[in-house]
Amino acid sequence: MTVLSSVLPPTAETELEAVLSAAHSAAGPLAALRPGERARLLEAVADAVDAAADDLVPVAQTETHLAEGRLRGELQRTTFQLRLFAEVLRDGGYLDARIDHADPEWPMGAPRPDLRRVRIPLGPVVVFAASNFPFAFSVAGGDTASALAAGCPVLLKAHSGHLRLSKLTADVVSSALAEAGAPQGTFALLVGTAAGSAALKDPRVKAGSFTGSIPGGRALFDIASSRPEPIPFYGELGSNNPVFVTEAAAAARGGEIAKGFVSSFTLGAGQFCTKPGTLFVPAGSGLVGALRQAALPDAAPLLNDRIQNGYVEVLGALERNPRLSVLAQGSAPLADPPTPTLLLTTAADMLAEPHALQTECFGPTAVVVEYDGESQLVPLAESFEGQLTATIQGTDTCDVAALVEVLSRKAGRVLWNQWPTGVSVTYAQQHGGPYPATTAVGSTSVGTAAIERFLRPVAYQGFPQHLLPEALRDDNPLGVSRLVDGRRADA
Repeated sequence: MTVLSSVLPPTAETELEAVLSAAHSAAGPLAALRPGERARLLEAVADAVDAAADDLVPVAQTETHLAEGRLRGELQRTTFQLRLFAEVLRDGGYLDARIDHADPEWPMGAPRPDLRRVRIPLGPVVVFAASNFPFAFSVAGGDTASALAAGCPVLLKAHSGHLRLSKLTADVVSSALAEAGAPQGTFALLVGTAAGSAALKDPRVKAGSFTGSIPGGRALFDIASSRPEPIPFYGELGSNNPVFVTEAAAAARGGEIAKGFVSSFTLGAGQFCTKPGTLFVPAGSGLVGALRQAALPDAAPLLNDRIQNGYVEVLGALERNPRLSVLAQGSAPLADPPTPTLLLTTAADMLAEPHALQTECFGPTAVVVEYDGESQLVPLAESFEGQLTATIQGTDTCDVAALVEVLSRKAGRVLWNQWPTGVSVTYAQQHGGPYPATTAVGSTSVGTAAIERFLRPVAYQGFPQHLLPEALRDDNPLGVSRLVDGRRADA
């Protein structure tokens, strides 16, 4: 595991005060930039990160044990989402501009005043980087991209698992922003748990975001909530991502499902937040046998020593649970690096002890559950806490409407005949879910809607044109689509 060193020591109190002050000073000028101007900042960062790929990827390989191909693909995703948010800014729809002209005949019984509503930036944001995506959920990742797009300065708390990469990436981001004309203080890197916590407590910070463990995320959520001025905290904490296989699907394509499941739960050595951790299969369908005979991949190193030790601890506890047995396992399940493990239980045992059997095991382990009849699927789905994803492997003739309804309440993304480990960066993506999947059920950390986390609506009543934000002026100088007197009016 990478540790703090003299090369990148924890952020000192005096340095923290300087970056907080700079971020506070930058908030107004950054928010005042036109959307197109902020778009150019994001594109400058994307271009700079792309140009630095040959320097960044080898360092990422060394610190995270991830393969070069995986890291280059992730870097491409990172710069793609920066450019996608630039498109969002130029479109202007994220502003949700609304205009209600004064109406003396408004039927509520009193005249309607002139009211105009638009979203504005929250202010400085603390972003806590993730370990398992050293580019896409780290220094220049989705939270940074969406916060900067919203017009919020970013204080990025580096993850201890890839500090050298964080420093190199932060230098690229800072230089690109400066050269593109961003206000000083738009972006800064923080190092160390104490600095991150102190920044989150500071009254100049107006929101926080996090991707990581339930204990770590909950501790930060409590800090954000218990401040004299509580602030939004968007934490992605943990998810089991259950998959439900119907009887018809198992009969029609059981072998294909078994192969797809093994590929999904071992992808990235099982270190995806959307890894399917539980698979429900009909008893007697042959799926258990197919999984027992499935070719599990070779051992792959986990991201760092802390994750390796946590994986061994959780897997050991699962293997000691009398309700679970080993279905399939590589030759070195608890070694470093570990080989994959599949555990087996029944629906009755899962319903008897759901909390223990649904424990997230971050790494290449999953639990297979045999059910006796599809009438058990709804109560099994109800036994889960909030999830990022839930999946049904079925056929068009399956009567699963009740199951879909339950899973829609439990998860932020419900899949049909696909696997959850692919999280596309797009307009309709929802990467969130009820607690403990996230701390903010109405938000997403992936996709263009992520920008909404760092904005708040303001209504202006009775103002003259020259004092209104440009998106609300009658001449619409930004050319954005607006809701005018209740009707959509395109530019």
